[in-house]
Amino acid sequence: MPRLFIALPVPEEIADELVTLQAGVPDARWVPAENFHVTLCFAGEVQGGPMRDLEEELSDIAGPPFPVAVAGVEQFSSGKQPRALVALVAKNDRLDWLQQKVSTVARNCGIELERRKFRPHVTLARFSQGAETGHHIAQFMASHSTFQAGPWVADHFALYSSRNGLYREEAAYDLAF
Repeated sequence: MPRLFIALPVPEEIADELVTLQAGVPDARWVPAENFHVTLCFAGEVQGGPMRDLEEELSDIAGPPFPVAVAGVEQFSSGKQPRALVALVAKNDRLDWLQQKVSTVARNCGIELERRKFRPHVTLARFSQGAETGHHIAQFMASHSTFQAGPWVADHFALYSSRNGLYREEAAYDLAF
């Protein structure tokens, strides 16, 4: 069963800039550039009627294109265990609005969502349990703390499926009035 998520794709020119960050941390599983995205809503395992409803209902979201920029890096962790290295997306009211609309649509389609604070980011690397990173993460953070990329114009968002670590765009939705 596919795992679904709704996200903003990262354009190739921004992905090329993000790839330059992907080095210097042992045991990091670097995310391929073609998988870079900004998750708006993680729906999880969905199929059948709820998936068709979601595909259809997302098309009702209308809003203008808006600029998106990357500003800085961060480490996500569970306790002392690093989980991911990410590039942060700069605060953006239009992005927050879109994330809320997408989440409302998913809930209205009967999809249970985690209740997490929205922290827009692009995942650069993931870590396995027990990964050896030593001082390398601190060095990564210090070296890239002022990293910036973009802005780019988010003119659409997409529904993606994930199977065995491969992402596939199931449907795209233009942002336009």
